[in-house]
Amino acid sequence: MLTSVAAYSYSTAAVAFLLLGGALLTSWRGRLHGIMLTAACLLTALWAATIAYQLARGYSLSFLTDILEVFRNAGWTLFLVLLLGPFEKTEAPSSARVRPFAAVVSAFYALYFFSTAYIHWGSEASHDSLAFMALVFGRVAMAVMGMILVEQFYRNTPSRQRWGVKYACLGIGGAFAYDFYLYSDAMLFRHVNMEIWAARGIVNALIVPLVAVSAARSPQWSLGISVSRRILFHSATLFGAALYLLAMAATGYYLRFFGGNWGTVLQAAFFFGAVILLLAVLFSGTLRSWLKVFISKHFFIYNYDYREEWLRFTRTLSEVGHGLGERAIQAIAELVESPGGALWINRESGSCELVAHWNMPLAKGAEPANSPFCQFMENRQWVIDLQEYDAKPEKYGAIAMPQWLRATPRAWLVVPLIQQRKLFGFVVLAQPRSRIRLNWEVSDLLKIAGKQAASYLAQQEADHALMVARQFESFNRMSTFVVHDLKNLVSQLSLMLSNAEKHKNNPDFQKDMLDTIDLSIQKMKRLLQKLSSGSSIEKPAPLVIDQLLQQAVAAKAAVEPKPVLEILEPGQVVMANWGRLERVIGHLIQNAVEAVSRDGQVRVRLSRANDCAIIEVKDTGHGMSEAFIRERLFKPFESTKSAGMGVGVFESREYVHELGGQLEVSSEPSIGTTFRMSLPLYNQNHAIEKAA
Repeated sequence: MLTSVAAYSYSTAAVAFLLLGGALLTSWRGRLHGIMLTAACLLTALWAATIAYQLARGYSLSFLTDILEVFRNAGWTLFLVLLLGPFEKTEAPSSARVRPFAAVVSAFYALYFFSTAYIHWGSEASHDSLAFMALVFGRVAMAVMGMILVEQFYRNTPSRQRWGVKYACLGIGGAFAYDFYLYSDAMLFRHVNMEIWAARGIVNALIVPLVAVSAARSPQWSLGISVSRRILFHSATLFGAALYLLAMAATGYYLRFFGGNWGTVLQAAFFFGAVILLLAVLFSGTLRSWLKVFISKHFFIYNYDYREEWLRFTRTLSEVGHGLGERAIQAIAELVESPGGALWINRESGSCELVAHWNMPLAKGAEPANSPFCQFMENRQWVIDLQEYDAKPEKYGAIAMPQWLRATPRAWLVVPLIQQRKLFGFVVLAQPRSRIRLNWEVSDLLKIAGKQAASYLAQQEADHALMVARQFESFNRMSTFVVHDLKNLVSQLSLMLSNAEKHKNNPDFQKDMLDTIDLSIQKMKRLLQKLSSGSSIEKPAPLVIDQLLQQAVAAKAAVEPKPVLEILEPGQVVMANWGRLERVIGHLIQNAVEAVSRDGQVRVRLSRANDCAIIEVKDTGHGMSEAFIRERLFKPFESTKSAGMGVGVFESREYVHELGGQLEVSSEPSIGTTFRMSLPLYNQNHAIEKAA
């Protein structure tokens, strides 16, 4: 039983060092350290394989295994001596101290090699107890020299470089320490403990990952060494499974040994349970995912030069040229080699609206901020991989992707823009030029970049809101001056009217003058009332919407073309201010009339959808482009009319939002435009409950 365990133990060591040596051979670029490390690994693999072969065939250990062990120790010792630098051209103090020690080590190994050969070739010396003690003493000396070299190498390594060599020092030093323990025990009891010797193969196999990590971190050992994540994952799984099975085999052996009559039964049941547990662990998706992320984070150098990437990202956001939205898309897209994307921002309307696109002109759609899609991004702050969603929707909680997103051509990733733990918006990126795997590193980088871009965009939005507020302040200030001037004018005209009584000798002249002045006064009073109404509080009240529409359409009865009213659902009641809502609808009708020719059509339709009254104002005019609707239509103080102030449509949308409704527009050039207003219906019972 112990012979079989030893054979498996040394076989594991042989395979592990053979794989490491092969990986080093494929990445070696001529460095002396690299070839010596490769030679040490291959010598160790040959030594372990020879022992495993002899044990498997039932042979006793021969002179060959002893000589290979000497070469194995010499290989690791020479590698450590090279790391200490005795053969460097520069006369560093450490090199000067190591050269005499290197000469002593070389002389010792040469003497021990010839002594071992003489002892084994002698007819009687190989069976002598004194010869055995001499061989064991030599092995102890090798182990001590190895531990000294490891200690000197780690001590003389600068602190900033110990990050790359500490695992190799731990592994190689641990192997020499185990040899010291093995042969010290043999010197004490005058025979080699076979259980300690059998475990030696597993101990040597365990240092392979440690040496591999240090080789990957130390470019002086081999240039460009790279251990595949897949290979390391399967190797770690294989070694873990092997150690688990060895532990279970030992436990089963003791169960059988101490179990008495039930020993065989307990051993069989234990082995079955152990195998089932191992299979369950190996096929566990959670454990496999954790192991992959752990290996990627702790065993590999990052794929990005973060200093260069952050400089480029900041430079792209800060450069002049096209809009900030497009620059933000470009900065994020270039991190993953994406050729284009589109930007959505959470507006005051409660929806994430498309505001910019870069090399992705077919993107469209809007998403409510309270939808499961947006709430998922706000709560999880995940980068959504649409390809991964198609393959594993359960990973994303089975949330439904918006239809407009599914219809967006070449959509690949959705990157959330988080500002103060809230979803400010998101960026949809197109398929990359070359295949990019969305691992933890790429995902973390995109999330950080999204937060940085959100801060830039939020600052722009705040600046824009401040500018609009200042414009409104100027507008209100201007209105105050106009009201003041109109008051003076009304006073003057009233005085003129009273003085005009003196001209009663010319009745016709006086009559015309009085009529003109009276008409002017009435007009100016109405204008004064309209301008002053901005400071008054207009309280909403329940009103019948079809009656308001009839009055608004009747006010435009004298214009051409005459608006046509269609009431599909009469009697609907909404909560609003009559005068203000009439001005909003009247403004939309007036815009529609002005947009069509005399032979065109303007239709006003009232319908119902769920718990909302739907008002549509449709015309057959020249229409508007999508860019104009997105960038200019709802922007205050911008108008295409020579005498327009550009606040009508903006004020209309703001008041509709204030009522809890939505104002949407769809338009096609040369075909026409449709404004669609949805207002929540007034529910008297609900209002009473809310007031109570």
